[in-house]
Amino acid sequence: MPRLVVAAPASGHGKTTVATGLLAALRHRGLTVSPHKVGPDYIDPGYHALAAGRPGRNLDPWLVGEERIAPLLRHGANVPTPADIAVVEGVMGLHDGAVGRGAYASTAHVARLIDAPVLLVLDTTAQGRSAAALVLGMRAFDLAVRIGGVILNRVGSPRHETLLRDALAEVEVPVLGAVTRAAEVTAPSRHLGLVPVAERAPESRAVVAALADLVESTVDLDAVLDLARTAPPLTVPAWDPAGAVGGPAGTARPVVAVAGGPAFTFSYAETTELLTAAGADVVTVDPLRDPALPAGTRAVVVGGGFPEVHAEALAANAGLRADLAGFDGPVVAECAGLLYLGKALDGVPMCGRLDHTARMTGRLTLGYRDAVAGTDSPVHHAGDPVRGHEFHRTVTDPGHGERPAWRWDGAAHGFVAGRVHASYLHTHWAGHPQATRRLVEAASR
Repeated sequence: MPRLVVAAPASGHGKTTVATGLLAALRHRGLTVSPHKVGPDYIDPGYHALAAGRPGRNLDPWLVGEERIAPLLRHGANVPTPADIAVVEGVMGLHDGAVGRGAYASTAHVARLIDAPVLLVLDTTAQGRSAAALVLGMRAFDLAVRIGGVILNRVGSPRHETLLRDALAEVEVPVLGAVTRAAEVTAPSRHLGLVPVAERAPESRAVVAALADLVESTVDLDAVLDLARTAPPLTVPAWDPAGAVGGPAGTARPVVAVAGGPAFTFSYAETTELLTAAGADVVTVDPLRDPALPAGTRAVVVGGGFPEVHAEALAANAGLRADLAGFDGPVVAECAGLLYLGKALDGVPMCGRLDHTARMTGRLTLGYRDAVAGTDSPVHHAGDPVRGHEFHRTVTDPGHGERPAWRWDGAAHGFVAGRVHASYLHTHWAGHPQATRRLVEAASR
């Protein structure tokens, strides 16, 4: 399978612009393109999915284990149909990994695991011949990572482009494209990054179309395809959700409602695949619009998103809030779900299923976590080790319950109350599929 990784020396160089534009431009050529994102981020894959016409998927060694990265890539490239090429957008700088863990979970780490060449996006603002030295250093830092080409971004003028191309020719790194500052296309951002696709679908489609035009006019797509074809064959078997969960947990096929819609956009594609493979009937519920839980709901999953942006509309849907407040089946909530299940968010009433309030702060809490389940719950046995990720600007009062969901760094986090498991921790169920089976078994009971 031809494949490549779009990386950069640091955040802000234009990886998402180039990766999304490449996906859309290659699709315009009639190719089936499989989109992937290094790291835990949920928002970029939404733009990837819009550009490629198929789910954007994450490749994060911290969340799922490095042994699953190549199998998950193959799975994503095979579902729903086999892809002609996979484009993987990196995270942060090429060699930036989990804090204190060296290159682990970095873009370079993933490029090695999937044996893919790297296409480096370089912000050339206020830079001339030194750009070649930067690329040379990036290439020499880890010889197991192959930088196969560069796309120059934010080029100031034709003369600037010529200077940059000449410098990179000296270090024998091919330039596969050059994007001028005037031509740059961006999507709007706010407190946690880009605005998700689901919140501005028409505008997002226009941005993706503009990015496709930009890449088609500034990047040598034939050279990009040639670079992707230099990746050797992947011999590992594709990840299989049915194999991961051990098949259906029973014959009952309980209905599991998964929150979606503009307020709850943070979900990995593998979550619903695992739930289905474990024997659940997965139904999406939109807390902004649906007046009640789907008929026959036996379990609820409320993932991440932006309830703080939609608090008034969520509060106005009193019917669904009441349904969730009185629901006695298993409930799993992460981050936004934690806020939604509480009594109030910034003074606006929420479901009241959990006895806490939440508020926005000016502080960003961000990072990988090595967690241990603090309490038996519908998804974990106490003591189960799980790796996850935090990314929020809110706090809850109290910060955890008497029966905490997790413990890490010597502290308790989150809530287990009855059959509810809720916390700020985002997890990827492909990394611990037993949680999926345990949830479906609990729903069946």
